[in-house]
Order: sequence, then C-alpha cells, then structure tokens
Amino acid sequence: MNSRLPASLTLSFTGFSQRGGCTDHHSDGWGIAFFESDGKTPGKAARHFVDKDSASTSPIAQMLRTYPIKSHNVVAHVRKATVGAVTLENCHPFVRELWGHYWFFAHNGDLKDYAPTLHGSFKPVGSTDSELAFCWLLQELNKSHASMPPVEELSKTLAELAPKVAKHGTFNFLLSNGQALWAHASTNLHYVQRQHPFDTVQLKDEDVSVDLSELNGPDDKLVIVVTQPLTTNENWVAMAPGELRVFKEGCLLR
Repeated sequence: MNSRLPASLTLSFTGFSQRGGCTDHHSDGWGIAFFESDGKTPGKAARHFVDKDSASTSPIAQMLRTYPIKSHNVVAHVRKATVGAVTLENCHPFVRELWGHYWFFAHNGDLKDYAPTLHGSFKPVGSTDSELAFCWLLQELNKSHASMPPVEELSKTLAELAPKVAKHGTFNFLLSNGQALWAHASTNLHYVQRQHPFDTVQLKDEDVSVDLSELNGPDDKLVIVVTQPLTTNENWVAMAPGELRVFKEGCLLR
C-alpha cells in the first residue's frame, strides 16, 4: 500500500492474510513491514513482523488484523516456498538499511541460475533467491548513487536493474523506502487507486464488505498493489510483463 495520508491496512490485510493457507496455497510463512508516521509525513521508523506459520492461522496475523496500523507505505507477503526452506529467515518482506533509510522488499516468483556477485555490505541471511536479489539491487543502487537521490532518479536506476534479474525467471516484486512504492511485474501484479468519493467494497477472500467513505476523508488517496485483486467490485489494473510502476502519496508517478 502507498498512501497520501496515514491509512489503515485492516481491510486489505484481512482479505490478504486469508490467502496464506485458507483461500490460496501460499502457506509457507508470511510477513508485513510498515513505516510509522507522525500523522503528517512518512516516518523513517519501521515495524517488521514475520512468521513461518501460515498467515491464515498465525496468532501474530490475527493480532494485526485488529491492530490499528496507520502508515503511508506497507509491504506484506504470503509465501509459497520454491527456493529455501520454510524458516523464519526466509520469510518476506526483507528489511535492510541504505542511506539512513529502511528498505522493504517482497518477491513473488522463482529465479533460475541466479548467482550474482555480492561484494558490498548487503548479504543474505536466509537461503532464498528473493533475498539474494534484494541484496544485489541495494548493492547496485549504492554503487550508482552516493546518497539518497530523488524518487525519479531511483526509478530510472531500478528500471535498468530489474530486467537483469528478471531474465532469470519470474520477478514480481514490491520495494519501498518509506518515500515511494515500486512495483515490478513479470507475470501477475494488479493495482487499484482509491480516492474521494469512496464506495463500498466487497472482499474477494472473505464475506466482508466495507463502506470506505466511513473510513476515509476527501483528502485521502491511496494505492493497493497485489498479485490478484482483493475485491470484486473495483477497477483493478493489470500490469504488463516487464513493467515498473512507481507510486508516491497515493498517486501513480510512472
């Protein structure tokens, strides 16, 4: 999620977590990372929860379904293990520091014969191809820029780097540094923009409908990006293979 104002993730996380072993087969762990906010601007402080149990049964996920998460940028993931054992260190999203900011990364897909050279300070803790790709992306960003560049410059660099990983397989990913949310599609990624006037939405994975006008004001604007649409009555946009989208303050930048 990327939002102009601090937004609640309760509705989307309720439906999303059911895909971790209940309405879908992604039951090999899950995680969520989000930036705290002072209520006005995106914050640098981060909260990060992961669990090797399925999201549909995890007590931590149950707590978060009722926890009043308010954030400008959120990355969540339910895992179907392809590379790496079902262990806590292999759960997404992964978190690292670069240029004094936390970065979150989650990947859906499978990379073949992927063995990049890592020579910087970014090394995997677990054994997934996903964390390896994340470390390589941060390494190359750090080589390309001496300090945190504007979002537009970061987007140009990521657009050059992503195809070098994607040639090894499926590379659907979400990446955020608290300032923006980057989404890259290889196969399936969809996004929807929500803004005033807000309508009632129906969750796809649970028999729940919510009137968004009761939860949002006229200045609220946010984007949700997922593998498959979370609701049945919204205009979800399917991303094209190889497409990199950038979202900032609830708007599509590119």
